[in-house]
Amino acid sequence: MENKLYNNELAFELATKKIDESRQGETLTVERPSTTASNGKKFYIESYGCQMNFADSEVVASILSQSGFDSTTEFTDADLILLNTCAIRDNAEQRVRHRLQHLQSVKKKKKGALIGVLGCMAERLKEKFLEEEKIVDIVAGPDAYRSLPLLIEEAETGQKAVNVLLSREETYAEINPVRLNSNGVTAFISITRGCDNMCSFCVVPFTRGRERSRDYESIVAEAKELFEKGYREVTLLGQNVDSYRYSKDPKLVGKKLVDAKYDEGVVNFARLLEMVAEVSPLLRVRFSTSHPKDMTDDVLHAMAKHPNICKYIHLPVQSGNSRVLELMNRTYDREWYMQRIEAIRNIVPDAAVSTDIITGFCTETEEEFRDTLSMMEFAKYSMSYMFFYSERPGTVAAKKYKDDIPEEVKKRRLQEVVDLQMKLSLEHNKADVGKTFEVLAEGTSHRSEEHLFGRNSQNKVVVFPKADIKPGMYVQVKVTDCTSATLKGELVH
Repeated sequence: MENKLYNNELAFELATKKIDESRQGETLTVERPSTTASNGKKFYIESYGCQMNFADSEVVASILSQSGFDSTTEFTDADLILLNTCAIRDNAEQRVRHRLQHLQSVKKKKKGALIGVLGCMAERLKEKFLEEEKIVDIVAGPDAYRSLPLLIEEAETGQKAVNVLLSREETYAEINPVRLNSNGVTAFISITRGCDNMCSFCVVPFTRGRERSRDYESIVAEAKELFEKGYREVTLLGQNVDSYRYSKDPKLVGKKLVDAKYDEGVVNFARLLEMVAEVSPLLRVRFSTSHPKDMTDDVLHAMAKHPNICKYIHLPVQSGNSRVLELMNRTYDREWYMQRIEAIRNIVPDAAVSTDIITGFCTETEEEFRDTLSMMEFAKYSMSYMFFYSERPGTVAAKKYKDDIPEEVKKRRLQEVVDLQMKLSLEHNKADVGKTFEVLAEGTSHRSEEHLFGRNSQNKVVVFPKADIKPGMYVQVKVTDCTSATLKGELVH
């Protein structure tokens, strides 16, 4: 059963091109600015976990390149090796620990090489991490990346360098991120940092700090620059994008907005979406992640109004049962979530919805688990990210509730969720056979050099003949076949 679970989860993640196991350890290459003299040293960075971590790695690469470092894609050539880590699940942390053990050989062979741990895992474990992992020289939390040049200097003297201080202001707004050396078509833009939603199972508020929104002018400027460089899709990122609120007058941010437009100088997420969409009709706009309690109708109306705002919403449900949701401190119940699904269907009827699901949360009964399955049937998710509950030290759930569901029960329930989602995804995709979609070409198919892949507005991967199409071009594709994870089609000229 374990292998089946793993393969099904991975199939969904690969199919949607969300940050997934296939990208764990993906590296950056970046040209050092011509105005910055090289210090003769190279850095190598690997990213693990969520999209926010990959976006943060782009910020880190920019800071290091401005400090004179050159990048390399070979860790054996690096003077500085950085792992940008995730602490959301235990197996994410274990992957990093195993990777650190593998990297011990570098320190033995290359005198003076430094190894640093960044991100949520660094924040969660702090100095304890240096004690447990003897080869780690630098530990920097998500809000400490500006201090990396100083931390490196300190580590070069033989001292262990640590900065895991959280900030209420840091957004890295004026730092121009470098981009992953991938397709040059899609890019991430961080719009918020931190999280104020204290979900009882989650470590993010403790590892990334309080929520703060980035200046909307810098967000729009970054989108414009990306478009001018040839990018044709941006994804606005935040732990909870729907709670985005920015004003140059901090006193106004807490005031309630009456609509999606400017209200006394405050910009909310719906207005930000429109501002980015207005950069160009040729620039697609996606966003992730939404919280059901903050997914308001004005966001949906903005999506319906602008064709280039993609008709796709990732709306984590976690559980379909109201009592379990209350234990999770999700601040909504089953009925509220179902009303949000109905609103999406009414205002953006062609939207696809995906979700996150956790099975086996503390005290979850079999009947309550069945509520999750029935919610899946009601929402008809196009895909899901599915996990069994993994207790994280320091969270509210770990302090207040007993992790009392046997692991074999958690996994059995997860398998039922996976099986149902495979069925729903196949039905969802079969309904698209015969339809024609606008697809943004992203790159060559993994299975055939003669085919390209891209995504339609609903975030579904579409494979089609290469012909004379180049990445970054929009094409019309008629769907002729499908699997539960992919649409296959032919070009419509």
